[in-house]
Amino acid sequence: MSMIRDLRAAVRPSLRKSVAPYENESRSSYDSTRDPSAVSAVVDCAVYRDGARVESGECLTPREARYQVRRDGGFAWIGLHEPTEAEFSGIAAEFGLHPLAVEDAVHAHQRPKLERYDDTLFAVFKTIHYVEHAELTATSEVVETGEVMCFTGRDFFITVRHGGQGSLRALRHRLQDDPELLAKGPSAVLHAIADHVVDGYLAVADAMQDDIDEVETEVFSQTGKGAPRGSDAGRIYQLKREVLEFKRAVAPLRRPLALLSERPMRLIDPDIQKYFRDVADHLERVQEQVVGFDELLNSILQANLAQASVAQNEDMRKITSWAAIIAVPTMVCGVYGMNFTYMPELHWRFGYPMVLAVIGAVCFGIHRTLKRNGWL
Repeated sequence: MSMIRDLRAAVRPSLRKSVAPYENESRSSYDSTRDPSAVSAVVDCAVYRDGARVESGECLTPREARYQVRRDGGFAWIGLHEPTEAEFSGIAAEFGLHPLAVEDAVHAHQRPKLERYDDTLFAVFKTIHYVEHAELTATSEVVETGEVMCFTGRDFFITVRHGGQGSLRALRHRLQDDPELLAKGPSAVLHAIADHVVDGYLAVADAMQDDIDEVETEVFSQTGKGAPRGSDAGRIYQLKREVLEFKRAVAPLRRPLALLSERPMRLIDPDIQKYFRDVADHLERVQEQVVGFDELLNSILQANLAQASVAQNEDMRKITSWAAIIAVPTMVCGVYGMNFTYMPELHWRFGYPMVLAVIGAVCFGIHRTLKRNGWL
């Protein structure tokens, strides 16, 4: 019996160590590489089971969330904002994320895409935020871009956000108010983020439509003598640059959404896959708007330049008309300014008034003719 007690005493510590390794390492694993006074890159970390958030007494670390999921089921949703490579390395190792996807998530500046690494889906979304401005100028920033990277696994969902806009806090709360949808697992969160991003595109497209309408109205407005002379070209060109930035976010996303909505995937719940079709339809609408914006701005810019060219031609006609009128007295005065002794009417009493009268009559006739022809 004493040998059995000794054997139990030797086995129990090792069992406790193997069963709960996270309880002893959860804090040090994620805090050892960062300054204690710095703000954590982890915005939120929670475990969801049966569509409800599992509340804990304190904020979970990613390792603790992983341990709870393995022990009790459900899935972990971890949100990060602009993590450094050192901050993300521990999470990547814990959840088995592919190094290429980790590199893309840390360094950002990626095109929208969808890639599969083993049992993890890696999706990149470009977020677009409309910058409010009192007046559109040639240097106004119309849209501001950011990025959201999503790692979707069987029992985890990790978001890495870059940029000052595009917070997912409100989205998380909205999903928590819909347990039936959240019970579908990580794929439900992926759909919610895709839908959230594309809905943001729709809002930005509507706001940009107002800016384009304003510029179009000013360019084509009839202002009489104060007609536009190309002063709006800078604003139009700035809008074209912002539309191009918008297009870079929208166009590459078509292929990822097509894959998510049409191709069966083990990590995507079949019920959720149907909802991706609706997101793809909204994206198609946004893309059509963006293409229309680009073509419309091209037409507005050409019209503005044409108006400037017409205004310059009118100026040249006016200058030419006045030059023709001034040429008459210049010619007469030049003739009578020559030093010849014998010139017609040089010593006649009424010669000077006659010359002035002839000059005035000829100039008046030229002015009247040019005015009637629309040159003046």
